[in-house]
Amino acid sequence: MATAILKGTLESFEHQRKDEAGNEKPRNIGVTRKLDMKITNAVNVSPARETFSGLYALSNLDQTFPYVIEVVLAFKGEGRGRRFATMETIRASLAEALVEFYPFAGRLVVGSDGKMAVRCTREGVPFVEAMSEDDIGVLGDVSAIDPATLRKLVKHSEGAPTILEVPMLTVQVTTFKCGGIVLGIVMNHVLVDGKALTDFVACWTDLARAKPPSVLPFLDRSVLCPRRPPRIDFPHHEYAPRDRRSEGIVNPQTKPLVYRSFCFKPHTLILLKKVSTITAHNGSSIVPTTFEVISALAWISRTKALKIGPHETTKLLTAVDGRLKFDPPLPSGYFGNGIAWSCAECSAGELTHKPFSFAVRKVHEALQSVTDNYIRSAIDLVELNRVLVDCGGNTCCISKWSRLPFYNVDFGFGRPYQVAPATVPNNLILVASHSRGSDDLVVSLGLPRDAMDVFTKLIQSELTLKSKL
Repeated sequence: MATAILKGTLESFEHQRKDEAGNEKPRNIGVTRKLDMKITNAVNVSPARETFSGLYALSNLDQTFPYVIEVVLAFKGEGRGRRFATMETIRASLAEALVEFYPFAGRLVVGSDGKMAVRCTREGVPFVEAMSEDDIGVLGDVSAIDPATLRKLVKHSEGAPTILEVPMLTVQVTTFKCGGIVLGIVMNHVLVDGKALTDFVACWTDLARAKPPSVLPFLDRSVLCPRRPPRIDFPHHEYAPRDRRSEGIVNPQTKPLVYRSFCFKPHTLILLKKVSTITAHNGSSIVPTTFEVISALAWISRTKALKIGPHETTKLLTAVDGRLKFDPPLPSGYFGNGIAWSCAECSAGELTHKPFSFAVRKVHEALQSVTDNYIRSAIDLVELNRVLVDCGGNTCCISKWSRLPFYNVDFGFGRPYQVAPATVPNNLILVASHSRGSDDLVVSLGLPRDAMDVFTKLIQSELTLKSKL
């Protein structure tokens, strides 16, 4: 069983890692950056006090998405003279936060049951200090994805052979001549999802400002244990066997990916929602959410851009925070992956030729299907079959960051003015807020260049059309 899990995990991580190892540097519209910086210190930050030592079990939901998420938070800061004090505060408060969130200081292993777990060794979190003689303005619009530049601001694990060798968390703090600061965080998604990460960061920043932690972790993942006996009550097309080979429609090993971001203004989103009203089964009208129309538009455009055959099935998987879906809801501060994946699917021909409202309905109905029973069924499926989230072939995944409280982060030198991914895994689309206080939403993804050019024309055509209405 351990061999099977490592094989599936390795293949998934390789697809993510190699898309950034192609010969062509990623680019996106309107992004021209040249960042000069140097690393001044690199240490491992361990918990400030003794913590649990042993094996920390992970849930079945933790086993299915072996990817790495990289995020940068850009701050204006308060002047260069505070650099040393700022670094010391961030590093010391991290050590304090790790006392409560101690699994971050451990390392992934495969247990005797074939499942991944965390060996709590207190090895610590890799912590890098860097500085640049540039002003932070050299970064331009941070929301415009640019891995060639933004990945310099995170401590990534390029070259790690499998997800097991990737630390649970890494931190890089880069200071700029003007006093600006970028906090780069890399999280191993096997351990936590975005909500759990922001809970940790909230505790960390509270401690940095000498405040009592506003969030403490609920560490017992047995609340998501499978039923006895396990019972699969629903079809779960969001998962695929670990050893299934990807059909390779987007294969970064043969076609390097380019990355672009697309900004959606509120006016455009309102118009998109108006033209995609859904008629419910009882005849009433349902106005779709902003996220539903963005998801549908991205799904259609990506399917067209990749020239998926009309009779082939295409799927859109959406990350859904299941914490409040459970009955009763998961405990406050649940530390782990609380997300489930909805699955909208149809033939590519239906998706691209039927009215836009068809795709919106598919996305809406898939999201509505994620209930307590649905997630429990998914947990049992993983118990019986050892599957992964199906991120290959004609499938793409989409995740929403816009409601995660990244913009509440405050170490004592102000809140970030922009938060964005440094890169995105293969076949994943990320939706995030453009900047603090902005209602603009930014959609970021990677595609082979020829497909990205088509995708860009389709999205820009839609944005131009709606802006004139």
